[in-house]
Amino acid sequence: MTTVLTLTIRPAQPSDAPQILAFITELAEYEKARHEVIASVDDIQRTLFGDNATAHGLICLRGDQPVGFAVYFFNYSTWQGRNGLYLEDLYVSVDARGTGAGKLLLKHLAREACAKGCGRFEWSVLDWNEPAIQFYKSIGAQPQPEWVRYRMDGQALQAFAADA
Repeated sequence: MTTVLTLTIRPAQPSDAPQILAFITELAEYEKARHEVIASVDDIQRTLFGDNATAHGLICLRGDQPVGFAVYFFNYSTWQGRNGLYLEDLYVSVDARGTGAGKLLLKHLAREACAKGCGRFEWSVLDWNEPAIQFYKSIGAQPQPEWVRYRMDGQALQAFAADA
């Protein structure tokens, strides 16, 4: 007899911080950027679960085993005059890919966006991540090629902030 384990989504809890960091590290390794992960378990606990936390997390479970996570926050569209939901990270462990975990996480977030009256649900994907791109297209998401994402961090951010 084969047991099929059910996938479920639940809000992340402070005790999930070590697992979330492990997923973040696995994601960074996949994206060839492991060296960029400087977050600690304390950072995750403070920024996702502290009193002033603006980001939220979800855990995807297969049975009682965590197999994926998502971190998201709400942004704002001046053109729409409405909030949007921005997915910062979505990750499903290698052994759980193809089980519907990623789609379940995205559906959960889409429902959250609709329930909160958001006008958009957005995220970014690396241009070489063809499996993810094809998956996103298969669920009806469309790339936004006319927009170029900019970032300022590290020394550039510090120098710009300090410049009088």
